[in-house]
Amino acid sequence: MISAFTNIFKIPELRQRVLFTLAMIIIIRAGSAITTPGVNAEILQEWFRNVADAQSAGGIAALFNLFSGGALAHCAIFSLGIMPYISASIMMQLLTAVVPQLGRLSREDGGRRKVMQYTRYVTIALCIFQGYLLARSFETPQANPFLPGIMDTINRMGMDLVPVPGIGFQVLTIFTMTAGTMFLMWLGDQITERGIGNGVSLIISVGILAQLPAGLIQAWRTFVPTGGGTETAVSPIVLVILCLFLVIVIAAVIAVTQAVRKISIQYAKRVVGRKVYGGQTQYMPLKINYAGVMPIIFAQAILLFPSTIINMAFPQSRTAQEIATLLAVGWLHYVLYGVMIFFFSYFWVATQFHPVQIADDLKKYGGFIPGVRPGKPTADFLDYTMSRLTFAGAIFLTIIAVLPQLLSNWLKVPYMTAQFFGGTGLLIIVGVVLDTMRQVETHLLQRHYDGFLRKGKLRGARENRPRLGAGSVLKDETLVLIYALVGILVIAGVTIYFAR
Repeated sequence: MISAFTNIFKIPELRQRVLFTLAMIIIIRAGSAITTPGVNAEILQEWFRNVADAQSAGGIAALFNLFSGGALAHCAIFSLGIMPYISASIMMQLLTAVVPQLGRLSREDGGRRKVMQYTRYVTIALCIFQGYLLARSFETPQANPFLPGIMDTINRMGMDLVPVPGIGFQVLTIFTMTAGTMFLMWLGDQITERGIGNGVSLIISVGILAQLPAGLIQAWRTFVPTGGGTETAVSPIVLVILCLFLVIVIAAVIAVTQAVRKISIQYAKRVVGRKVYGGQTQYMPLKINYAGVMPIIFAQAILLFPSTIINMAFPQSRTAQEIATLLAVGWLHYVLYGVMIFFFSYFWVATQFHPVQIADDLKKYGGFIPGVRPGKPTADFLDYTMSRLTFAGAIFLTIIAVLPQLLSNWLKVPYMTAQFFGGTGLLIIVGVVLDTMRQVETHLLQRHYDGFLRKGKLRGARENRPRLGAGSVLKDETLVLIYALVGILVIAGVTIYFAR
C-alpha cells in the first residue's frame, strides 16, 4: 500500500489531480474560519465549547456544526455548508421518482442537465430561507430553541452576539451565506472535474474530519485526569476500550458498505452471421446497504420537527419542554428513530430499485436468472431478495445511527467524540474514502502500477495497449497562482496560531 501511495506522484495527471484537490481543501477550510460580518464569533465558540456538547448533543446546532466542519461555531461564511445543495438534490431525486413529468424529463436527451439546473435554483431558495432563519436566531438568541444556555454565555462574557441588529444585518447575512454555499458548490464541481473523488462528498467528509482533533482532545480531557487533584468519573481504561471499539465499528461499516448479494444472470446464445453472442454468465450485485446514508438523514430531519415546533410554540411550558426533551434524547426518541430508519430504508429502495423494469430489460436482451422464469417471476424474485437485504441493511443502519447517542448518554462520552463511532458522519466518511481510493486505484492500474489491494504488477503487452489521453486540468499559470494563494493562507494561519 505504501508503494501505491508513492506511485501516485509518478503519474503526472494523477499527481496534478491530487495536488489540485488538496489545494481546494485548504481553501474550503480557510473559508470555514472567516467570520460573517456583524456577528461576534467569540460567543458562539465559547457556547459550543462549554454548553452545546452537554445540552444539545445530537441537536440541530451540533448537526449543522458537524456537517459545516465547525464553520457554524465560527459563524463563518460557510456556515450553511453544502447541506442546502444536498437537500435540494434529495428533493429533486424524490420528485423525479414521484412526478411523471420530471421522470420523463430526466430520461430525455439533455434532461439531466435541466434537472440539475432546477436543483441549483432550489438550492438558492433554501439558502435564502436558511440564511434568514440563521440571521434571526443570531439577533434574538434568547428565543432560539436551538441555542439553549447561550444567554448565560452572553451575560458572562458581557458582549452582544449581534452588536448592530436590523434589516441590514439580515440582508448581509443572507447574501453572505448564499454566496458561501454557491461557492462551495462550485468548488465541489471543480474537484469532481479536475481533482480526485466526488467533490461534494469530499467537502462533507473534510468538514466532518476537521472535528476529529477537537473530539480527541475532549475525550482525553474527559477520561484522563489532569493531575490537579480532580479525578474523572470514568476510568482511562475506557478510553483504550473505546479506541479498540472504534476500529471494530469502522471495520464493520466498511464490510457492510461493500457487501453485495450476487445474482447469477445467464444470457442465451445468439448467432448473428458467423459470430455467436451471449452464452456467458454474469452477476447482478445487490447491495445490502442499498439506501446508503439517506434513511438516517431523513429520520433525523423528521424527528427534529416535533421537538422544534414544541419548543417554539410553548417556550414557557415545563410539560412541553419535557416532551420535547423526550423526543430528542429519551427512549421514545430511540424507538421512533429506529422505526423511521426502517420506513425510509424501504421507501428509498421502493423509489430507486425497480424490479419490473430490470426483469423486462433482462428479457429484452435474452438474459435470465437460472431457475427463475423470465417476466413477472423474475421481478418477484428480485423484489423478495431485495426486501430481505433491505431488512438486514435497516438493522445495520439503526445500530450505527443510535450508537453515538448511546455512548454519549450511557458512558458519558463527549458527543463530539461519540459522533465518530457511527451515525451519518462515519457512513459518509467511509463511503467517500472507499470511492476516492477506487478512483486512485483505477488510475494506477491504467498506468500498469500496483493498486492498493493488488500484489504483483499487471502483465501484458504494454506496447499493444493504447495510451489514455490526459484529463482536463487547469493551465500551469493558473495552477501556480492557486498554489501560491494556498501557501500564503497556510503561512498566515500558522503565524496567527503562534501569535495567539
